[in-house]
Amino acid sequence: MPRSRNPKQTRQIVLEAAYAKILRHGFQAAGLNDILKETGVTKGALYHHFSSKLELGYAVVDERLKAHIEAWWIKPMEEDSDPIETLARVIQHHMSSNEKTMISLGCPLNNLALEMSDIDNGFRQRLEAIYRLWRKALAKALGRGQVQGFVNGDVEVEEAAAFIVAALQGALSQAKAAQSLDAFNECMGGLSNYLTSLRS
Repeated sequence: MPRSRNPKQTRQIVLEAAYAKILRHGFQAAGLNDILKETGVTKGALYHHFSSKLELGYAVVDERLKAHIEAWWIKPMEEDSDPIETLARVIQHHMSSNEKTMISLGCPLNNLALEMSDIDNGFRQRLEAIYRLWRKALAKALGRGQVQGFVNGDVEVEEAAAFIVAALQGALSQAKAAQSLDAFNECMGGLSNYLTSLRS
């Protein structure tokens, strides 16, 4: 490991490498030795920051995965007053700029939830916290859209938010299973019709 590397930088390098491994192979298959080999970090340095593989996995969820969901789905919804138009634009952007990743890897949040929720309660709680954050942010955006006149005032925003998140996750899972965006596009056609029904 280069002498110029500082502890904070070392921790971030390990975190990013672990996230990439988990994203592609899942938590259980992500090996610490592979991460060490890829980063050039010593085992002692790794254990200085993370006492175990499990703690490293928790940090990946708390820091890297949460940031991914915030950047992809939450922050864009905070910036505009029309949540329906914003969501449609965000979906289109991700489809056009991340097509290969969406097909080959699906959604990292959903992947980890399916893999780890019934195995480790620490993972389950952290993953559900991210889902709650996502649903809450979307419900808040829909509520703001109601005030601005973009969303029908009769819409139950919490229910709508939960359905939208479920639709997106299901569509990404189907794209991964089929290794094709065809199923995803079909799901998004249905979601588009649903979003239109939320209009005032």
